[in-house]
Amino acid sequence: MIDMSAGTALLAMLFVGLLLIFTGRSLAFALGWTALLVGFLGAGTSVFGIMYSRVWGILTDYIFIAGPMFIFMGALLHHAGITERLYEAMHVIMGRLRGGLAMGTIVMGVIIAVCVGVVAASIITIGMIALPAMLKRGYSKDLSTGAVCASGCLGILIPPSVMLVFYGPAASLSVGRLFMAAFMPGFLLATMYIVYIGIRCLIRPSDGPPAELAEPVPLSRKIYLLFTALLPPLFIMLLVLGTIFFGIASPTEAAALGAIGAAVLAATRGKLNFQTLKESSFSTGRVIAMAFYVVMGASMFAAVFIRLGCGDLLASYILATPGGKWGAFVVIMLLIFIMGMFIDWLGILFVLIPIVTPIGITLGFDPIWFAMMICINLQASFLTPPFAYAIYYVKGLCPPEWGVETKHIIIGVIPFVALIIVCIGLCAVFPQIILWLPSIMVTR
Repeated sequence: MIDMSAGTALLAMLFVGLLLIFTGRSLAFALGWTALLVGFLGAGTSVFGIMYSRVWGILTDYIFIAGPMFIFMGALLHHAGITERLYEAMHVIMGRLRGGLAMGTIVMGVIIAVCVGVVAASIITIGMIALPAMLKRGYSKDLSTGAVCASGCLGILIPPSVMLVFYGPAASLSVGRLFMAAFMPGFLLATMYIVYIGIRCLIRPSDGPPAELAEPVPLSRKIYLLFTALLPPLFIMLLVLGTIFFGIASPTEAAALGAIGAAVLAATRGKLNFQTLKESSFSTGRVIAMAFYVVMGASMFAAVFIRLGCGDLLASYILATPGGKWGAFVVIMLLIFIMGMFIDWLGILFVLIPIVTPIGITLGFDPIWFAMMICINLQASFLTPPFAYAIYYVKGLCPPEWGVETKHIIIGVIPFVALIIVCIGLCAVFPQIILWLPSIMVTR
């Protein structure tokens, strides 16, 4: 054991962790082995008990059961073919507007977010359907790919979001209240995306030309398509979020109801069979295994970080920031935004949230509001290179003949990242955007 000051431990953990990450090690491996190495040198064998207690406490939290069930629910709904019907309706209703297909892609992202809640699944689902349709009709490559990236990322914010399921236990907050708090910011962000697309295509019509339909579609047909497309997502929303809002079910119980409801919808479409259940189960297992692997490594890192006094040291630096509590808030937001460029959101959540949550309380911020501001910020991590998940997912969907390059996607997401920053500013000025729904929900 080495007599190690908090400052030395902080530098050692940052250096070893970043070294392992930039030499190609997985995030979970880098965080876990950094904790073991620096923790053993700084605190001796006692650190093993600390890490075990933290990891065991997190992984046995009852609320985490909701994670696999929400992912399974999304996988079943995907196999039920709900998304294809949804885009058909958006194409007919909005296609003849300038930028209508891109706007419809955002609306589709909102509705899929209610059903899926996993970014990878949302982006791939939306991209496979919407991207070829937009490019075929002459939409600019950057607008098309940017709209797909931004709409797919709404699933990490709009409930039922897997990120919120993990955030609640990490910050000792109610997941149900976080779900309600995320609604308004998520819809606000989607509205801002749609307005941006509309204004852009008004100024530059060539970026989103109106689609030519084979024949005029009567209003009754449009209403029918919209109703049948929205009915399944509304059913899931009522089953999951309605039961949470009215205090009928906890998030874990609501996740189970959602999984049952997804199975019922798949059965009504003749898609509930052994193959569907097998594929949904395997995809759920892969996602949740990866997530728990990162959670374990990040939890070990956070436990050692706090044990060696690094958390108190970091908190003292942040609290000493000029500008009072809002100066400290800006520093926290910048720190999370920059970390999001290089580290997976799960790693940021389980490393940083146990440290900054007490700081937010000390500064006098409402814990739910503070948590949601961080969640909105974390959404940008999927869009900001070099780590940006969304960019690589969309690039992987594009065959060479489309001529879509990574630079087109990066240029496309920049305005949407700017809108996320604007949304953070609006929620700071008008906190009731976040706090209104949690204040009126029924608690159990």
